[in-house]
Amino acid sequence: MHLYNAWLPPHVAEETKKEKESFARVVRTVNELYRPDDPDSVYATLTWIPVIKLFIDAESEVALEDVDTLVKIGLELFHVSQNNLHAQVKWGNILVKLLNKYHKKLSLKVRWRPFYDTLISTHFTRNPGPEGLRLKLRHFETITSLVQSCRRFFPPGSAFDIWSEFRSLVENPWNNSSFEGSGFVRLFLPTNLDNQDFYSCEWIKECINLWDSIPNCQFWNCQWAGVIARTVKNCNFIDWECFVPTLFSRFLNMFEVPVANGCESYPFPLGVPKNTSFLFSNKTVTRMKAIAKSIVYLLKPHGSAQEQLETFINLLEQYYHPSNGGQWTYSLERFLFHLVTQFKKRLKYEQQNPNNSRRAELYLGRSERTKFVNVVLKLIDRGQYSKDKDLSETVAVATSILSFVEPSLVLPFVASRYYIALETMTATHQLEVAVMSIAYVGRSLLQTSISSSSINSVHLGGGNVFINLLMVSLSNALLGMDANDPPKTLATMQLIGSIFSNLASLDENIDGLLFKQISLSQWLDKFLSRLFSLLLYLEPSSVLNEGLHSPATSGTFLIEYSSYYYCMLEILLGRLSKSLYDQALRKISKFVKTNTLPGAIEEVGLLCSACIHSNREEAVIHLIEPLLLSVINSLEDTPVMGFKEGEISKSSISIKEKPTLSPALETTINYRLKVLSIAISYGGPALLRYKDQFKEAITSSFDSPSWKVNSAGDSLLRSLLKSLTRYYPTDQYKTILSHPDAAALEDWISTKDYTNGEPVMPPKWHIPSDDEVKFANELLDLHLQSALDDLYRICQARIRSGPGDRNEHLKVTLLRIDSSLQGVLSCLPDFNPSSRNGTVEDPDHSPFLIAGATGSSVGSTELREKATEVIHAACKYLLEEKSDDSILLILVIRIMDALGNHGRCWYDDWSGEAWNLESAAIKEPPINFIVSSNYKGKRRPRWYLIDKAYLHSMWRALKSSYNKYCASGNFYPSNHVILLIDDLLKLSLHNYGTVRKLAGKTLLKMIERWPSMISKCVLSLTENLQDSKSSEHVVLGSCAVLASKTVFKHLAMDPKSFCSFIRGILLSSHHESLEAQKAINELFVTYNIHFSGISRSIFRTSDYHIDGTDFANLVSQIVSLGSDSSSLHWRYNLMANRVLLLLAMTSRNYLNSSSAILSDTAGHFLKSLKCQLPQTRILAISALNTLLKESPYKFSAEEKPFFSDDLWGNTKSSLEGALTRIFQEDGFFNETLNSLSLVHIITDSESTSSGGNNANSIFQSLTDKSITRFYFDFSASWPRTPSWISLIDSNSFYSKFARIFKRLVQECGMSVLLALRSTLEEFANAEERSKQCVAAEAFAGILHSDVNGILGAWDSWMMVQLQNIILAQSVESIPEWASCIRYAVSGKGRYGTRVPLLRQKILDCLATPLPPKVTTTIVAKRYAFLSASLIEISPKKMAAGELQLHNKLLEELLGNMCHSSAQVRETIGVTLSVLCSNIRLYALSDNHRSHEGGNNDVNNQLMESWIELLTERASQVLMNIQNASHSVTLETSRDISAPDMQLNGHSQDDVKWMETLFHFIISSLKSGRSSCLLDVIVGLLHPVISLQETLNKDLSALAKSAFELLLWRIFWEPHLQEAVSVILSSANDSNWRTRSATLTYLQTFMHRHTFILSRKEKKKIWRTVEKLLKDIQVEVREHAAAVLAGLMKDGDEDLVRDFRDRAYKDAVALQEKRNQRNMSGGQSVGSIHGPVLALTACVLSSPYDMPSWLPEHVILLAGFGGEPSPVKSTVTKAVAEFRRTHADTWDIQKNSFSEDQLEVLVDTSSSSSYFA
Repeated sequence: MHLYNAWLPPHVAEETKKEKESFARVVRTVNELYRPDDPDSVYATLTWIPVIKLFIDAESEVALEDVDTLVKIGLELFHVSQNNLHAQVKWGNILVKLLNKYHKKLSLKVRWRPFYDTLISTHFTRNPGPEGLRLKLRHFETITSLVQSCRRFFPPGSAFDIWSEFRSLVENPWNNSSFEGSGFVRLFLPTNLDNQDFYSCEWIKECINLWDSIPNCQFWNCQWAGVIARTVKNCNFIDWECFVPTLFSRFLNMFEVPVANGCESYPFPLGVPKNTSFLFSNKTVTRMKAIAKSIVYLLKPHGSAQEQLETFINLLEQYYHPSNGGQWTYSLERFLFHLVTQFKKRLKYEQQNPNNSRRAELYLGRSERTKFVNVVLKLIDRGQYSKDKDLSETVAVATSILSFVEPSLVLPFVASRYYIALETMTATHQLEVAVMSIAYVGRSLLQTSISSSSINSVHLGGGNVFINLLMVSLSNALLGMDANDPPKTLATMQLIGSIFSNLASLDENIDGLLFKQISLSQWLDKFLSRLFSLLLYLEPSSVLNEGLHSPATSGTFLIEYSSYYYCMLEILLGRLSKSLYDQALRKISKFVKTNTLPGAIEEVGLLCSACIHSNREEAVIHLIEPLLLSVINSLEDTPVMGFKEGEISKSSISIKEKPTLSPALETTINYRLKVLSIAISYGGPALLRYKDQFKEAITSSFDSPSWKVNSAGDSLLRSLLKSLTRYYPTDQYKTILSHPDAAALEDWISTKDYTNGEPVMPPKWHIPSDDEVKFANELLDLHLQSALDDLYRICQARIRSGPGDRNEHLKVTLLRIDSSLQGVLSCLPDFNPSSRNGTVEDPDHSPFLIAGATGSSVGSTELREKATEVIHAACKYLLEEKSDDSILLILVIRIMDALGNHGRCWYDDWSGEAWNLESAAIKEPPINFIVSSNYKGKRRPRWYLIDKAYLHSMWRALKSSYNKYCASGNFYPSNHVILLIDDLLKLSLHNYGTVRKLAGKTLLKMIERWPSMISKCVLSLTENLQDSKSSEHVVLGSCAVLASKTVFKHLAMDPKSFCSFIRGILLSSHHESLEAQKAINELFVTYNIHFSGISRSIFRTSDYHIDGTDFANLVSQIVSLGSDSSSLHWRYNLMANRVLLLLAMTSRNYLNSSSAILSDTAGHFLKSLKCQLPQTRILAISALNTLLKESPYKFSAEEKPFFSDDLWGNTKSSLEGALTRIFQEDGFFNETLNSLSLVHIITDSESTSSGGNNANSIFQSLTDKSITRFYFDFSASWPRTPSWISLIDSNSFYSKFARIFKRLVQECGMSVLLALRSTLEEFANAEERSKQCVAAEAFAGILHSDVNGILGAWDSWMMVQLQNIILAQSVESIPEWASCIRYAVSGKGRYGTRVPLLRQKILDCLATPLPPKVTTTIVAKRYAFLSASLIEISPKKMAAGELQLHNKLLEELLGNMCHSSAQVRETIGVTLSVLCSNIRLYALSDNHRSHEGGNNDVNNQLMESWIELLTERASQVLMNIQNASHSVTLETSRDISAPDMQLNGHSQDDVKWMETLFHFIISSLKSGRSSCLLDVIVGLLHPVISLQETLNKDLSALAKSAFELLLWRIFWEPHLQEAVSVILSSANDSNWRTRSATLTYLQTFMHRHTFILSRKEKKKIWRTVEKLLKDIQVEVREHAAAVLAGLMKDGDEDLVRDFRDRAYKDAVALQEKRNQRNMSGGQSVGSIHGPVLALTACVLSSPYDMPSWLPEHVILLAGFGGEPSPVKSTVTKAVAEFRRTHADTWDIQKNSFSEDQLEVLVDTSSSSSYFA
């Protein structure tokens, strides 16, 4: 039994034992309901899913065999519900819960393939179902969660099958299918024991190589990091050492942070299809979790991962500093959180499984734990005072966890930071964080202090250090309670609560070790004084609402969500000894009696409540009695309204002037009543002695003329009834268990450590006594029974125009009823429901479902029924006589809610007010190395678990009463509930919005409990929409109720309601109100989003008739409404067409004879393409893309297309006839293309998103889009490859339009081409760009259709048409025609692997040389078309013809790199990158090696010759450009009058060639194709670095663009060594600008390659940079110093130390030499500047810390302040920067300097006076 169930009230806990049989009965019922031969039987099982969820959430003890049976049934039901997403979502979610809870106890074998098939058919198909966005999104989340839960049950061999299935998808990195494949691999690949034989070092290498194939793509990184993380964790038998450097390098470069003042994110991230990115997880938190998990599980004794982790942290720690925040802070915060969390999980596993033979040798020992904590403390140190609140809190949580792992490291760190924060005056926010940190490590501080371990004496200098820290923090906590500083005050209260939660009791005689420094009595006095002062100066955070819903709360920060105010008071007062409690109670009583604080009502009330909860007998006398007597005395002499029992007749007397209270008296009475109402929450039996006083106070408050006092009386009555009747724990904060190592500490409890024995000291519960129940019944008689009688008399009297007091009487009477019902809630017995035949059943004989009770039963069912009848009469009276009094109506609705929604209303409110206690301050992790213990789960204070058990008890009470009749399923609501529903239905249409909203909300809760009433409500409300006489508020109310999930679920199962709903919307156009129309539109859109299908019974025309018409007639009726000829408003036309489409798509799954309906619908939408309404045209496009799917004229994959231009067979599409008749009408295509061209609104600045999936965004509103667009397009929709080429990137080419023409040709054959040809040719030659756009779409669809006869059409006219397009002079439409060609050559099939029929012919046409003397525009166009077509080719599967074409084009492009046109050169560079990458990837493929060997060597030579040509020519051209630039510079310096001297012809050609080469590099890096061109990129590094600054600005701009992209590129072996060689040679270049650019590149290069560079290579780089410190150019020297400072921050420890020592030694030697020569030596400035810059680099390498070596270096550096410039300026700037970065902690760090040294620093960093 779960601890929460064992700790329920005793009789409820006993009842939970019956839940095992109850669950077994539910499982048997589900098993009987499902019949494999009847698909509709799935619906019957859905009603039981909430019941199953009930048992899971209730932590019920159930039989494992029942769970096993249910899981198997659930999986079967999930798989058979392929066309029912709603059923799959429901069963999928419950299966996830069951599997996650019981997975360790179940032995299942689950096949992966059915899940994959479901995913494909639902989310990755070209023809998605009709279901709405919300359902599809939930379905995908459900199925992915289910796969993750089932992975551990995949049978042996599954990993091999899954990898075989998806390996082919990730082979081509330049096709979008690779993204999809990586997502599937991450989702499905199992690492359970049954599949671990699949994993090997070779497989890991293959994964890492695949990971590298797409650089700088976070989606791709996320998928592979997830795969690697799971493998690292579960496959410890693999030797990971060889992969550690590579993995750390990858992990580091997944953090997008600014390196060396560079860009913080990749300048051109590779685009991922939005649907793929949306469906597969790509969140920052997912990436960070994968990285953290991998790192933690790579750690092992004597492994290299620890050393790499230290370097990793050194590189990242600077970004955690408060002054270094940015968009990267979130990822860093998540990384730290998961790093510590995963470490904790690993240690927990190792503690609980010490004898695991497979892993024991890999377990982390003390030294490994110490190293890890030491490293993580660096991040904690940096991030503790971050300006990002999440990071600072995560740091505190990490500190708390690690303090239990290595207290000797963590606790001194926390202590030192706390003392520093106390002394810091300039940054007060630090104190809040420091206090929070102390609160979070409170338990580890105390446990360490009392631990007998030798840790204390060896490492900590004795436990008293930490006791002192706690005492100091407690003393200072009093000063932290400040009304003007809420964050610090709340942190202080958390600290007090944390410390006292650990102590067993609080007494002056407590163990002296803990409280020998302060007197607890004195501390308590000071604490209460500060608390009272705080309460006196509190100000509400918002203006109070004094209306009907006037809250008890005052709205200050002390009672906001997540505040620890009340929790702290409960802990403190609950732990005090008797003497200290009495001392506190006296002071609190005095304060409460002498102060009236309207701004702190709840705060004072909670203070009193905490006192009463601790000792109610004492507290009631000192707090409740004086308050109660004060209220009675104050009310005695006040005027009354005369509403008391026996005085009702007075209310009919006319009163000229209503009596009033003075504002001061009203405020005082209101304050005390509300404080009383909060204070008595836990009073229970102690309140009985004041029963008469309570009665008098409540009755008098209701008789007061003040509405505020009436409302306060309402609060008091409600609270009193709850206190008397409810179950609640009474000894929650008393200590029961002491810690085994120290009696002064409380022993905390874990829910997982509880066994089936006796529960660990269960709490005492308040079980109402007979006297309490009797008193509660008296109160009900007094304020419910009599109030109902009064109300009934008022309603019967029906005085239409009376004085105001009658309204007041009515209001107070309703308030009394509401208070009584809200007070007893579900303690008042519920209605007895009716059975199907209308008879009332005895609820006592209904089957038991689940245990739970709110409290003792009071009143009777008859009383609830009487209240319902009276309220029904009152509602009728109010609607007739006082329908304009909203307060009365709202009171009535609240009463109805309490009567009809048994238990639901109070739990919704109560659970939202539960305290947020998920704080690390009261959490002890399962891993605790301070004390010798081994826990299964985290441990909490007993009071916290009791709080959770109380919440659990309340939840059970709700579910027990709310679902009482679910087990039988044979009950219908009683007649009294039906009365309430009828009244709420009327009130939900009221003309006041507040009334409508509240009534609608209450109605929905009621019909959700009684689903049999939904149909009645829907029919009634939809009639209101159709009724032309309905007023605006009726329509608004109807729409508000109809637009709910409860109604939408019902519409999917009830044909009658569905038809009424559809008719109601479509026939409501007569409403003239704009608000009404807006509500109807929003209702339809919401339904569209949540659409989950239609009941199949609607399609059974023989069984079901809708108002005398069958389904076909319903469709025809909607068709007529959606036709172009109807006079409906365009939006209604649009809605009718949308409904028609939903019906057609749904009917396809259920109707055998649906072809007629589908053909009529398809014909209707084909006609709609030329509709005058633009939105309807767009909807028609979506519809046709879905409906046209038979494709009888399309070649199948197996058919040989050669010689097959004749039609074959008699197979025809069911839609062909209807469609052919329509498009053969005269002028059809002309009108259609004209209409579609109007959709293409061409603007000067088109949006940058690509691919034609954003059609119509310019003029469509969000509402229109939601109706006309499908949210989940086919995931592999066009384009199939990433888009990065700006020249061919079109936003005006809509692939959906092209797909229509393709589908139409495939559906109806060549007759479409005959009808379309002339129109297409006309539009292709049109001047308007919009017409050319639609012509390009139509032509693309035809070229890609692959129908029989297309080859003949190509030869007869299509090829000529394409040639005309190439040679056309039009420039504006180039992107659209390029997209057309790209579409036409795109691969076919779901993954684009099949070659289109016309691809080779299109490529040959494009490759045909142009006629001589064509314009450069046409040349650029042809190359753009070529690049567009070549990126769609799959390189590894290139045919021989495509390979020959590549070689032929390569020669042409290499020969044209010096073209005179800049536009042509850009297109050549782009096309060249595509060609070269395709050829290189082909050369690496198996397909290449399997070709005939005869031509293999020739192909290799052809394919690789271009590399040598490019690299050698690049070196020569670079020399030519540099020489030419140098010559021009010399000429210019000689002849100042000729600055614009032009380069000669050869030099110009060299510049053009180099520009083309830079375009090639930029394109290769942007496209992600650089992975297979790394050797080429490395060979071209030198030109990019060298040409950053030239006389030719265009060339330099291109070089800089390439440089920015290269900064993010990682070079792997064997290219890394060559890259280092190129960089080092560039650093020695004769041009100082090249040397400077090399330094810029070097710092980023070192950051990215830290883990994979050899020590030898690192040393070479260091020496090279050091050498540049003495460069002849001052800019280079200073740049080298800055780079060295950066390298020292995150460099190799040995290299850093060596450089630092040498720099210091050289500087000392220089200073001595200068002193000896008396400043008159002949040294050059450079020789002095170099050592000073080296020293500067050392000083600036530690911007925030003060290591022991730093003071000497700073002072030595300052000693050079007297040198001439630039040495002097270097020193001044460096010292000033040092002072700036150490300013936050200078008060502490300055102690590292002597007084003389400080003076030197001041003198050096201060500016010289102007007047000196």
